[in-house]
This record gives sequence, C-alpha cells and structure tokens, in this order.
Amino acid sequence: MRLEVISIFPDYFGVLQLSLIGKALADGLISLDVHDLRDYTHDRHRTTDDTPYGGGAGMVMKPEPWGEALDDVLAAADPSAPPMLIMPTPSGRPFTQAVADRLATAPHLVFACGRYEGIDARVAQWAATRMPVLELSLGDYVVNGGEVAALAMIEAIVRLVPGVLGNPVSLVEESYAASSDGLLEYPVYTKPPTWRGMDVPPVLLSGHHGQVAAWRRAQSEAITARRRPDLLDHPDAPGLP
Repeated sequence: MRLEVISIFPDYFGVLQLSLIGKALADGLISLDVHDLRDYTHDRHRTTDDTPYGGGAGMVMKPEPWGEALDDVLAAADPSAPPMLIMPTPSGRPFTQAVADRLATAPHLVFACGRYEGIDARVAQWAATRMPVLELSLGDYVVNGGEVAALAMIEAIVRLVPGVLGNPVSLVEESYAASSDGLLEYPVYTKPPTWRGMDVPPVLLSGHHGQVAAWRRAQSEAITARRRPDLLDHPDAPGLP
C-alpha cells in the first residue's frame, strides 16, 4: 500500500515511524511520503490561506497550493489506477470500521489535511474529476486540523493490511469487526488472577471454551446496549439476536 499525506505540518507524521506501522514501513509492506503544502506556494511568506468570500470568522486554505500539490501526486501515480483522495473534515461521512476495511484494500491513498476553516471547496470538486474523493469525519467534534484525523485513519487502515499485525487473529473479535456482529468488545484480563482485591471472572479460569465464548458474547451485548445503543438501533447494524 502506498500512502501520501499533504500538510502544512509534515513533522506531525513522524510518529508513524513508531510501533507496528514503523515496522510495516521498514519491512516494505507500506510506503509513506509526506508533502509540505508550503512547498507549493510562491510568495516569501509561503501563504496557504486567505479570508473567506462572504465574510465570517477564520481563514480558508487557498486552492492554488492544493492544486499544485495534487498535480504532483497525480503525475507520479499510475495513470491507469489513480489514488483515492481522503479529505478529513467534520462535514464528511463518518469514518467507521467498515470504511477502514474498504480502504485497507486500496493500493494508493492520499490524505489532504486541512486547517483553519477548511480547504476551498473547489479543490474537492476539481479533484473528483481526476480521482476518487472521500470526505470523512473522525467524529462529531472539531479538532484544529486534519492531521490528527489522518493519523487515526491511517492507523485504523494500515493495521488491516496483511502482515502488519503479528497475530492477525486478534482482528477477528475486535469491537466493530464484522465477525463480532458489530458489538463492542468484551472485558479482557491477564495475570495475576487476583489484584487489589479484585478477581478475574471464574469462567475465564475454567478452561471451558464454550462457557468462555458465551460469557464474552453476553458481556459484549451488555456493554453495547449500555454504552452504544445506537449501534443496535442503526438500520445497518446487525442488532442483537
């Protein structure tokens, strides 16, 4: 998988050199190129934003640097298989595990990290004539820029790429995984069996795999009903049997 990021803060993505994603980069399972948007400006202040038409607070990212950055990305891409452009934005469709699953099979993803009041809307409109574009929201809140959202999305996507996780079986029972029926994950425990007066549930020490599976399922159902009932009520959710 080839990943590219465009940002005015390219150093933000140094953390991707750590942990499992860093190992995946070292092993060649994925590649990562981070582009500084300011390299595509032509004034001495390296300006990437301006005041919004129509008035209002804040600044809007100018289309010219974005256009030139995306021109470079497209020029270096396979013309028969253009990359998919991911634009993190609070007004995008929700980024879910299902979206991560889909994007994990894409060969080339480009993340456009906006700042301020966002990127001039013509950038997405123009880009959509040359490559697939997905505007995605990390959640129902606003952060200072697209970098933190892009990092979260990249981690969620890359960990699904074959070979990245040391034990791929661990993906099977995770929260939101299709194999878990979309339920939140059950509580997990490790040694010692008693800690500060609290015991591991006896069923987990029983060695009875059927009882353990039933307990975990019941815990997942209860936690989902208590913390995320929307997952059960959503028309696309599997619900409880």
